[in-house]
Amino acid sequence: MMTARQHLPRPAHRSGWGALPTPALRHLNRLLFPCALALSALPAAGADDALTELSIEELMAVPVVGASRYEQKQSDVAAAATVISRDEIRAFGWRTLDQALASLPGVYTTYDRQYAYIGVRGFGLPGDFMTRVLVTIDGVRVNEPLFDGAPIGRMLPLDMDLVERIEFIPGPGGAVYGQNAMFGVVNVITRKGATLDGGELALGWRAPQSAREARVSWGKRLDNDLELMLSASVLRSDGDDLWMDFGDAGNGHARGLDGERDQDFNLTANRGAWSFALAHGDRRKDDPTGVYLSDPLARGSYQSDRYTVAHLGWRSALSDSLALSARLFAGDYRYESTLIYDGLPYGYPAAAGWHGAELQLVSTTFAAHTLMLGVEYQRNQRIDQNVIDYADPGSDFNWRDRRAGSRAGIYVQDEWRISDGLASTLGLRIDDNDVTGTKLSPRAGLIWQASAQTAFKLLYGRAHRAPNAYQSFYEEEDFLRPNPDLGGETVDTFELVADHRVSPELHLRASVYQWEIDDLISFVSDDAEAAAQFRAVGTVRSRGLELSADRSWRNGARLRGNLSFQHATDAADQRVENSPRVLGRVLFSTPLPTTSLRTGIEVAYDGERRSATGSMVDDHWRANLHLVAERWIPGAELSLSVLNLFDADYAHPSAGDYTHWSDRIAQDGRSVRVKFDYRF
Repeated sequence: MMTARQHLPRPAHRSGWGALPTPALRHLNRLLFPCALALSALPAAGADDALTELSIEELMAVPVVGASRYEQKQSDVAAAATVISRDEIRAFGWRTLDQALASLPGVYTTYDRQYAYIGVRGFGLPGDFMTRVLVTIDGVRVNEPLFDGAPIGRMLPLDMDLVERIEFIPGPGGAVYGQNAMFGVVNVITRKGATLDGGELALGWRAPQSAREARVSWGKRLDNDLELMLSASVLRSDGDDLWMDFGDAGNGHARGLDGERDQDFNLTANRGAWSFALAHGDRRKDDPTGVYLSDPLARGSYQSDRYTVAHLGWRSALSDSLALSARLFAGDYRYESTLIYDGLPYGYPAAAGWHGAELQLVSTTFAAHTLMLGVEYQRNQRIDQNVIDYADPGSDFNWRDRRAGSRAGIYVQDEWRISDGLASTLGLRIDDNDVTGTKLSPRAGLIWQASAQTAFKLLYGRAHRAPNAYQSFYEEEDFLRPNPDLGGETVDTFELVADHRVSPELHLRASVYQWEIDDLISFVSDDAEAAAQFRAVGTVRSRGLELSADRSWRNGARLRGNLSFQHATDAADQRVENSPRVLGRVLFSTPLPTTSLRTGIEVAYDGERRSATGSMVDDHWRANLHLVAERWIPGAELSLSVLNLFDADYAHPSAGDYTHWSDRIAQDGRSVRVKFDYRF
């Protein structure tokens, strides 16, 4: 995603688990009290009221595909998997993937006014390319091979209106997916032609950003059983006029420098055993921050990303107990940026192209066993990086690197139903690539159904990633030296999950975990050297606790809340950068009686985070309000969102001295968004 000046945290090392601080307990009380009050005070509706959302029982029955690449009941998944439904996305008006994921336990966002990132379980380094979370669309990897970045936020080449559900599987997924699946796998399931069953038109507007959105989609199952879906969407935003702090370089108003544009195109086709999908996204973001210490308030600075991914799949049942699937995939990623230094423009274009194939066999031939065997190969035919001095094309400053590469993996998994109340999952993947050689990713899970209402999961997993091309090979005089001998990272995670269904309408979950990263790759600046370098700097450890509750009512109302405590420290026993100790979320949606309105209220608390300079960025509360009006006009839906309802003044940490003039980035104040959807 980013190719110029980058700064990651100081060398990180080990630390133990500490007691929860008193402020954390106060936040716990402040969050639990309104949850408990709402749970006890809200009445259950009568049996005849219409259901507008899935009940908790129905949600728990929704299968999960992303955990093992085949359908499983959520109770059988060897992870604390969560599903975000299309109803939830509509109820809270989420327009980007990071907004939806940030409602989940242990997940938080960071936005540097260029890119959106998520942190998971206390780890989310600013400006870190999103290399340790894997994002797939309908099971197809969309992390590109240049920066290994997961497309979060507007980078995802898919409009959120086209999402049927989001599966989030926290913890290592390397035993199935290999590279990148260190802290979690996000599988986005898209709507298909039959679910659209016609055309849709959507128009949106947001102030004060003057953001305009439009989408047109069409889907149908034709008489010959061909199922088609086509969609195109566009966004244009002027952005905010921001007061920016540029540290020693001063400060000032960034007027007209926060603009953004995005356009997406999606096509899916399904017939019988065959499926085809194409996703294309093209995003450009102007720079109001003087990113990578470029000239403050300089017009013409921007970063852009263009994704194109496609796959052709085939899946068939060879017998009652044997299923075979195959897939061909290909992708193209283009990054471009222009930054201004001393009044002169410099370009940093980069590109990657890849293709590959996957074959998977799932067997239930042996009683009580579900066996899976898969092989995957990816060829990166192009990984290019460039630095261009536009003012002097013949300058020695100009640089380029051209590379290719490949990776291959074979994986096996056995899901064994030992008895009616006991099951295990054992898996192993062997990966080989031209950077780090051969790596093993094991996985083990033991699931005990203690009663009809209570289940426990004891889990272990390992995942890895190789350094990306930027970290190993990028070179810029007086800034960054390449490190072609850089090795990869591994993470080991232990977790215990307890699920308890108090009633069909109330579900509780608790998860305690410990993870450890070995050979963390970090940006190291050595005063003895003219340029910095990416190096392996040691180990980071964290322990955490996640608590969540989910309550539904028969009238379609739903209350969801979660609390997360996480303690990640480095070698100096300091908090890892951008790692809040406490997170809290409360989400409530309900139809309003005697009206055609539905409301969604979202309240979030993020604890303080350490910046790259060692100072603390304040904790904050924020709230969003979303109203949806249905059936006012036949086939139409009108929605109103008030984001940052109480106009909270808060900031996120930046990636430090080598990316931003300031160690924190101010976030948006209150804004209003209206959206009109029409089915035809």
